[in-house]
Amino acid sequence: MRYAVLFPGQGSQFVGMGEDVFATRADLLGEPANRILGWSLAEACSQGHEEELTRTDRAQPALFAVSYALWAAFSGWMPHPPAAAAGHSLGEYTALAAAGSIHYEDGLELVEARGTAMALAAAAAEPSGMAALIGPDLATAEALCTTRRDAGGKLWVANVNSWHQIVVAGGREDIQWVVDHGRDHGVRRAVPLKVAGAFHSPFMEPAAHALHAALHHIDFHPRRFPVYANVSAEPTADVAADLEAQLTGTVRFAETIAAMEADGISTFVHIGPGDATAGLAKRSAKDATVHTISSLQDVSQVADALAVQ
Repeated sequence: MRYAVLFPGQGSQFVGMGEDVFATRADLLGEPANRILGWSLAEACSQGHEEELTRTDRAQPALFAVSYALWAAFSGWMPHPPAAAAGHSLGEYTALAAAGSIHYEDGLELVEARGTAMALAAAAAEPSGMAALIGPDLATAEALCTTRRDAGGKLWVANVNSWHQIVVAGGREDIQWVVDHGRDHGVRRAVPLKVAGAFHSPFMEPAAHALHAALHHIDFHPRRFPVYANVSAEPTADVAADLEAQLTGTVRFAETIAAMEADGISTFVHIGPGDATAGLAKRSAKDATVHTISSLQDVSQVADALAVQ
C-alpha cells in the first residue's frame, strides 16, 4: 500500500492548536522556535487572540511548526515511510521538511520570511483579495479570469483546491465584479474570503523577490521521498525555484492529488491542525482512503490503520 502525507496551509490555524505537542516537543516548539521568530510560539497558539494568530506573519510559522511536530511524532510510529508528500501553499514547506530537504529550523526561518514578505506585499499593493468560486470547473474559472483581464481588470486563478472548488485572486474591484457578475460566466456563487490580499497572483511579486534572497541562503538536501510542487503538480526538481514561483503562481492541489493517484498512491494522510487537506483529497480522489492526524492521539490510530491496509 502506497500512501502520501499532506500538510495544511494558512487558514487552518486556530487558538489552542497543538496543545498536546507543545507539552511534549519543547525541542521543536519551545526555545529554538522562539529564538528564530522573536516571539513566543506557545503563547501565540495557546493564549493569543485569534486576530493575532490569523496574521499572515504569525499563522504561517505557527502552522509549519505544529504540523512538523505532529509529523515528527507520526514518523516514529508509521509502519513504513510515505511514497510521497505535498502541502497546500505554506504546507509545501512542511512537506519538504518532512522529506528531509529542509532542516526544521531552516524551514521555520523561511516561512517566517515568507509570511512577513507576503504581509508587506499585501499592505503595499492596491486593495486586493480572494474569492471562492462555487460551481465552475477549472476551464470556466480560467475563462472568467481571462475575460476580466481582457477588460483591463486584474484577476487570476489562485488555488485549484478540488475540481469544483476554485479560488481566484485580484484587485478589490475585480473580486466585487466576480461576486456581481460571476453567474453570467458559469459561476453559481462567489464568496469573498477574509484574507489580507491577493495571494498566489502577480500581486505577490514583491514577496517573491524578498523570498528569493531568503531561499538562496538555504542548503537543500536530497529528499527521502518525492515532494509534489504546487506550481507543477509534479515531484519538485528545483526546490528554490518552485517555492519562489508558488507565491505568484497557482496552487494546483487537485491536480497534485490526481498525479499522485496516477502514480499508484491510494491513501492520503493529513498531518496538521484541522482537516483541510483531508477534505480536499476526498473531493479530488473519490475512491481514496483518507486519514487525519491533527493531535497526538490520532498518531497511533492512523499508524495502526496503515499497517493493516
